[in-house]
Amino acid sequence: MALPRKVTVIGAGDIGCGWAALCVAAGWPVTLFDASAQGLERGAADVPQRARALVEQQRASQGIVERGLLEFEQARSLLQGVKDADWVIEAISEDLMAKQRLFESIEQVAGHDALLTSSSSGLPPGDIFARCRRQDRCLVAHPLNPPELIPLVELVPGPRTTQSTVARAQDYLRSLGRMPILLKKAVPGYVVGRIAAAVWRQCIDLVLDGVIDVDELDRAVSLGPALGWAAAGPHLTYHLAAGDGGVTLFLQQLLGSFESWWAELATWKRLEPEQQRALIHSVERAYKHKLELLREARDRRLGAILRALEQARTT
Repeated sequence: MALPRKVTVIGAGDIGCGWAALCVAAGWPVTLFDASAQGLERGAADVPQRARALVEQQRASQGIVERGLLEFEQARSLLQGVKDADWVIEAISEDLMAKQRLFESIEQVAGHDALLTSSSSGLPPGDIFARCRRQDRCLVAHPLNPPELIPLVELVPGPRTTQSTVARAQDYLRSLGRMPILLKKAVPGYVVGRIAAAVWRQCIDLVLDGVIDVDELDRAVSLGPALGWAAAGPHLTYHLAAGDGGVTLFLQQLLGSFESWWAELATWKRLEPEQQRALIHSVERAYKHKLELLREARDRRLGAILRALEQARTT
């Protein structure tokens, strides 16, 4: 497989800078573009910092990172950024109309063989690429945040995406050390977003109902089900929980309990302004003035978890 001679990331927010840092850390030539000069300036500082942090976390080689940084550029126009790119990664805000306009513009200046991917977290790919004439080379490649650390990427083809395009995206992502999962069909929120939304709704409900404080709730999730899911995922976790009887025995013994809990779970579909204020107050009270330290701690933990998982897979 031929690696991309140039990757262009459009959008210098957290996701876009994470994509750029990941590609830089692989030694790939990367061009970053943002319609905001201020955003591009932030990205010019953020990408090298995040790429070098991967070296500290033993996720990348210093020599390769520094080589990649020598070829890291900021484009002053969409034409300059997209021209000659083999892979164009869109990472702007989750605004359907803005994404449609952007891809329409990208298609006018991108090379005939360029792969075009969107980092959307839940919009239908058929809608995102609706204005493109060449939808065969377009698909969603949705990373988790931070993209340079979390290896999972959801691939969501559109109705006209070709199998060769999917295979090419998979090859690029695997070369970056990512683990792409391929959705058989597009649903709002894709897979990861829907699972996260369901769990978060219950977490919010427990906090607003006064059952538990925010920091204790986060600890309950991260050291409870999330720890088991990191090792096995929910279905395998329950399949293993009943020993040799597997999921059949698990359902026989515990389905009744789960059904009684399901009947009590939150089902609201909207977080009212008063509830939003209460949630914001609870989160800010729990984590006030600690954001940068907490972000650094989260990244260290993610790095340690990934190293442990990788080591366990090879032993």
